[in-house]
Amino acid sequence: MIKTLYWEDNSLFLLDQTILPHKIEYVECTTYEDVITAIKTMVVRGAPAIGVSAAYAMALAEIQNIDLDKAGLEIKAARPTAVNLFWAVDQVLEKVNQGQSAVETAIQMHEDDINTNKKIGEYGNTVIDENDTILTHCNAGALACAAYGTALGVIRSAHQHNKNINVICDETRPVLQGARLSVFEMQEENIPVKLIVDGAAGHMMQKGKIDKVVIGADRVAKGGVANKIGSLMVALAAKRYNIPFYVAAPMSTFDFENNIFDITIEQRDKDEVLCIQGNYIAREETRVENPAFDIVESDLITGIITEEGIKKPL
Repeated sequence: MIKTLYWEDNSLFLLDQTILPHKIEYVECTTYEDVITAIKTMVVRGAPAIGVSAAYAMALAEIQNIDLDKAGLEIKAARPTAVNLFWAVDQVLEKVNQGQSAVETAIQMHEDDINTNKKIGEYGNTVIDENDTILTHCNAGALACAAYGTALGVIRSAHQHNKNINVICDETRPVLQGARLSVFEMQEENIPVKLIVDGAAGHMMQKGKIDKVVIGADRVAKGGVANKIGSLMVALAAKRYNIPFYVAAPMSTFDFENNIFDITIEQRDKDEVLCIQGNYIAREETRVENPAFDIVESDLITGIITEEGIKKPL
């Protein structure tokens, strides 16, 4: 399994996910500012991977002799929606106050993320039946985590249990994480996969070609979950056709303080919508709204698969 990130010689190396699947290159981060840039530009993406990267950013700040409270505020400002980012910074600060180094803490959080994802996969496997076709949206795989994945971790576990599953990936406009990343991961492990455009998900469900939906989450809170834009439309179609809709997420993604409708939904650059691989598909002056996430309400969710078992939505 390809490494999403690794720590070596006091540097963080991040797989550049903006150029996958055509190139495999790593970006070396030697300062916490480098990591902030990588998070903002989506060199690294996916809530758990962002969390681990944030922990390593704090480790780099420690090595740079930067005040960790100051660095933590800057790191938290990198992206507003994924709660793992905030959780990771706070975890590092707490451990440092207890006498543990930020570097040691980040390395431990890295290892914990991998073990957590494998537990999510084990619990998730229990809801997958023989010969299921599973739809997933965006990328909640090894590339979105330190390794293994959340939603794709469930799929990996079912595949390892020889359940003869098939996977359908939404392309996930505008940045195409489904097409570029999830399909890539499935192909690398010889898990049967098909790619569809986002607008085809409802059609596939209507025709009885989808048995389960499993997605990840960037935040779980009272009222629902925030996930990549387009998740709500998938959930609504699944509800209409009585298809179980699961969210796979670690407990670090849970926000017990806020209502999901009170959080900030990140708005991203218009060129993500106007351009595909550098080519404009509409006039440059076209007005665009580009929310990175939407909210799937609790009543649309069958269950949330965590490392502690399958939970009801908040």
